[in-house]
Amino acid sequence: MPAGARVPASMQIGSVTVAPATVLAPMAGVTDTVFRRFIRNASVFSASADGETSVESEITNQQSGCGLIMTEFTSADGLARMRESKRKRYLTFYDDEHPISAQLFGSNPATLADAAKIVEDTGFDMVDLNLGCPAKRVVACNGGSGLLRDLPLIGKIFESVRAAVKIPFTVKFRLGWNDDHIVCVELAQLAQESGLNAVALHARTREQGYSGQARWEWIAAVKNTVTIPVIGNGDIRTPEDACALVAETGCDAVMIGRAAPANPWIFRQIAQYTATGRYDEPTKIDRYRLIRTYFEMLLDFHDGPGPEARGGEVQGPEVQGPEVQGKMKQFASWFTHGVPGGAALRKSIYQSKTGDAILAVVEEFFERGPQDVDLAPDSDLETAELVEAEIC
Repeated sequence: MPAGARVPASMQIGSVTVAPATVLAPMAGVTDTVFRRFIRNASVFSASADGETSVESEITNQQSGCGLIMTEFTSADGLARMRESKRKRYLTFYDDEHPISAQLFGSNPATLADAAKIVEDTGFDMVDLNLGCPAKRVVACNGGSGLLRDLPLIGKIFESVRAAVKIPFTVKFRLGWNDDHIVCVELAQLAQESGLNAVALHARTREQGYSGQARWEWIAAVKNTVTIPVIGNGDIRTPEDACALVAETGCDAVMIGRAAPANPWIFRQIAQYTATGRYDEPTKIDRYRLIRTYFEMLLDFHDGPGPEARGGEVQGPEVQGPEVQGKMKQFASWFTHGVPGGAALRKSIYQSKTGDAILAVVEEFFERGPQDVDLAPDSDLETAELVEAEIC
């Protein structure tokens, strides 16, 4: 660990304390309530005497190593048009997810203000504006990183949303549209002047997408310009990376995106590394239990008993739908990162037709153990490409 490098123990965003100063990035198609709670508990999975996996029921974000979790980005226009019952589908969260921030995207100041008020009334701790998504379908509507070409409009959005809500208001953005249009420092200043409580910078341009290297020097430039908290994001794959980012930029917190699906233990590892200078790597059995536990949580949420039977309080109805199998197959690509025989496991999962069949495949793989599977290592490049391709 570089001398003096340390991820801060906490960060204050308005009235909300984020401890430790680590954030799960909002990721489209990924950070639903099941994955958020799974990440929060990923470091506290344990095995009982009979080999069953259990998760402690009362674990705070601080104990889990992740200080703040964020929702998938949600269309402000969509929230404005939806019936109240349908809105809750997109804003579902459990009471034990606090502190939690809801991320919105859109380009109309009044509509975004209305959506932010809905977020506040639903019980979220914070609201965040997405100015970073590079997806063509979002940019085509002048949302996400598309707005980086129009700072005056961003200023109007900041003013409208700030006036509409009392909860902390933050923004996540990129360096700019391209290398000829870097606006991150000016945008951070505008956010501070408009009364926002923190900014998060993904240190790439929209044109870069997820390619090339994140340019942390711009995070340092933003930190040197504003006094509100600055959250750094981009190319944090290990605890060493997290500490290096803080050391190089002076940022107040680190945000983890694509590394989290491949290594759900990363937040706990960062906390451990910050405290001791070392951290534990998950064992093969840890990884097997991880896969099985996520699938059980996913099936339980979609098909199991109500939230009262699970001991959690849901803000809004549960989300039912056929997407469960798709999610199980999607996450199998990430959770089997580095698992001996993972390629064979993925193939079996992809060929399964039902959620129960997928869980049975994982059970069989878990029970056989690593001695009975192909020990050829997976390709790190293959896994990295899968992660990049699936996350907006």
